Amino acid sequence: MSSHPSIGHYLLTRLYESGVHHVFGVPGDYILRFYQQLSRSPIQHIGTTREDTAAFATDAYARCRGLGAMAVTYGVGALSVVNAVAGAYAESSPVVVISGAPGIKERHEHPLLHHRFGPFRFQHEIFERITCAVAVLDDPYTAFRQIDRALAAAREHCKPVYIELPRDRVDVEGYSMPSESRPATASDAGSLNEAVEETLQLLGKAASPVLVAGVELHRRGLQDKLLNLVDKAHLPVAATLTGKSVLGERHPYYLGIYEGAMGSTLARDRVEQSDFLLMLGVTMNDIDLGIFTAKLDANRVIRATQDEVIIHHHRYPHVLLGDFVTMLNERMAPRPEIGPAVAAEPATFDFPVKNQPMKVARLIARLNRFLTPDMAVISDVGDCLFAAIDLRVHENSEFLASAYYTTMGFAVPAALGAQIANPTRRTLVLVGDGAFQMTGTELSTIARFGLNPIVIIFNNCGYSTERYILDGPFNDIACWQFERLGEVFGPLTGYSASTEDEFEDCLNRAFAQQSSPSLINVHLSKDDPSPAMRGLAERLGKRV
Repeated sequence: MSSHPSIGHYLLTRLYESGVHHVFGVPGDYILRFYQQLSRSPIQHIGTTREDTAAFATDAYARCRGLGAMAVTYGVGALSVVNAVAGAYAESSPVVVISGAPGIKERHEHPLLHHRFGPFRFQHEIFERITCAVAVLDDPYTAFRQIDRALAAAREHCKPVYIELPRDRVDVEGYSMPSESRPATASDAGSLNEAVEETLQLLGKAASPVLVAGVELHRRGLQDKLLNLVDKAHLPVAATLTGKSVLGERHPYYLGIYEGAMGSTLARDRVEQSDFLLMLGVTMNDIDLGIFTAKLDANRVIRATQDEVIIHHHRYPHVLLGDFVTMLNERMAPRPEIGPAVAAEPATFDFPVKNQPMKVARLIARLNRFLTPDMAVISDVGDCLFAAIDLRVHENSEFLASAYYTTMGFAVPAALGAQIANPTRRTLVLVGDGAFQMTGTELSTIARFGLNPIVIIFNNCGYSTERYILDGPFNDIACWQFERLGEVFGPLTGYSASTEDEFEDCLNRAFAQQSSPSLINVHLSKDDPSPAMRGLAERLGKRV
């Protein structure tokens, strides 16, 4: 009896050893043999209503656990996840796409197979554009090594990878090969040392230093080192929108979201007036720069990216972000304490006002006081995302969104992935009515697995972002009775609120419902944007 595991079994084993204990997806005939092996493994399958929602759930799972995986069929299944995988690539999320494929033998004997849309290589060529590694497991002699390389690439680069498994290779024995001796990626010692020394010298001369924390700190797992640095150096710190919650937003030195003219006024003033601006893991995209309204003086900026440090107008190449932050922590001398960066919230809050219509700003202010330390916030795009700039989560890495790629439909399936990844965190989901209509069916999966998110629907019967950019009837959508979805989706409690007192009652009842999901359909006016949304629309409207 052979001691060699099958290719499918080896893939499942390596996933489990990498911390992937759940696989999301929809079965199809080209992936069924792999699903059979999956059902006999310690990994749990999380079946979703659609393939694209499986990909969104996997993205959130990967952000929470460091790696996530989905399994879909060839053609119709894999092509359905392209948008979500492109989003994971843009947002630096290590997602493993496992696609079944027609068997090698049947391709030669009967090439006109269902789900085919061109040469068989087309599918993996598509995924080569939106992943950092592709592995086609058609050769049992190289399959194990290809699997190891792909998983290593996902972890190293924090990007998706694609693994294609022909159905007649799932049960075929693979062959172990000597492990590859790959040198660990490391910083250039000289560049690292000089970059840290120059940074500390400049910091020592600064009168008003500020740190801006970005999304790459999230993705590289550097949140605790950031916290140590902030506490040791007593540095006021702002976050970018894509990096929101990289530091717990109740921290006394936290300034808020810096997003140029669209973010917090306090954060904007402190950042742009600073004489020493340390930017760690910040991606200089249009969203984080407030559609390029940010005013940053390069003569005052030190920016550390994933593989280099830029100080004013010169660069230190081959310096890894993690090494730079680690050495800063080690060499940073304690600095004098400063007072809290933000004044404490007022003790009183006049909510609810009876019969007062709900407004976006008041909704966010109430949710700020509602959040508990064991809650994670997941936002879709649109005004729910930009209004959430003012929402302050308790712990680091407890806010998830497609903030840069900005794909609609992320939040509800992402809540599934996040709560499967970390069952101790209850999720608060912020989603517009348009985005919910795209992927809200995943609430039925959430109900099926007994999860208990609270979903807040910002309902203004249309696409609010597009309305403020260029209004027209094309931005209007059907007004659903979202609160009645429990009749279709299973154990789900729905509520409807038009006024503050109605919302307060619904929110308290939803919080008390611990064993199943709750949904609150919040009716909002079409002409009630958050300040950030209004600013965004004014900038984008000039480009249409």
